Amino acid sequence: MRKRNFFSLRMLILTFLFCITIYAQDPPKPVFITMTTLHRNYNTDSKDWKATEQEYFDKVTSKNDLIIGSEILTHYYTENSSEVILVSVFKTWEDIEKAQTVSDELAKKAWPDEKARAAFFDKQNSYYMPMHSDEIYNSIETIGMKEFKATTKEPMIVYIRKSQMSMSGKGKGMKEYNEKVTLKDPFIKAYYPFRHAWGADSRDFMEAYFYDSFADIEKSGLKQDELIKAAWPNEADSKAFFDQLKLVFTGIHGDFIYHNLPGVSK
Repeated sequence: MRKRNFFSLRMLILTFLFCITIYAQDPPKPVFITMTTLHRNYNTDSKDWKATEQEYFDKVTSKNDLIIGSEILTHYYTENSSEVILVSVFKTWEDIEKAQTVSDELAKKAWPDEKARAAFFDKQNSYYMPMHSDEIYNSIETIGMKEFKATTKEPMIVYIRKSQMSMSGKGKGMKEYNEKVTLKDPFIKAYYPFRHAWGADSRDFMEAYFYDSFADIEKSGLKQDELIKAAWPNEADSKAFFDQLKLVFTGIHGDFIYHNLPGVSK
C-alpha cells in the first residue's frame, strides 16, 4: 500500500533495483524486472528520505516474499542528478500485481492506525517530484549472468548500459562473449542482462554491472581487452566474431552510472 500515485497502470509495482538478486533456476527461467524512475524533491532532507525508505523496506519490502530482488539506485553519472531508480524483481508477471496486494497488507500491519499510515505515505511521497516513468523487463540468463554476492555494506557502483537492438534477426555471439569475457572479469561483481517486456521502446537491451568502485570500471575495461585478446588471438577470427556480434545492435547505446543504497537491497 505504498501510497504514491506514480503508476497509471495497476500492473506496475511500487518498489524497486539494482543489488538485483535473481535466484538461479535449473534450467534458468526469466524473471520480471520493474524499473521506476523518480526524481528527488531537493526541498526535503536526504537523511530523512533515506530513513523513511529504510523504514518502508524493513516493514514491507523485506517481508514480501513475492519481491525476490530489490534495489534503490541514485544518481552518480547520469543526465539528471535528481534521478532515483526503484527496482523490483519478480518470478512471474502475475506476481507483480500479487505483490502489490501483499505489500498493502504488510503496510496495514506495520501502521495499523489509518491516520498514522496515511501520514507515513504522505511523508514518503513528499521526498519525490510528481513525474515518473515505468518500464518492465525480462531477464536473459541464457546469455550468461553473474549473481551479486554482497561482501560489504558500502554502496556499490551500478553501471547500466542501454543498447538498441537491431531487431533484424541477424547477428550472434552474446553468450560466447559473456562466457569468455564478461563472466571472467574479476572487477565485475555482478552482471544482469535484461530486455524490454513493457514500456516505451521494444528495442531496449539493458545490462547491469556491479563494481566495488568507480575506478574499477576503467580497470574492468583494460581487463576485458586482455580477455578478448586471449579468447580470439587470431585477428581475422576476432574481426569475424565482432562483425557478427555488432549485427545484433544498431550501434546506439547510453551509459548510466548509479550508487545503490545497500541497506535497502534484497
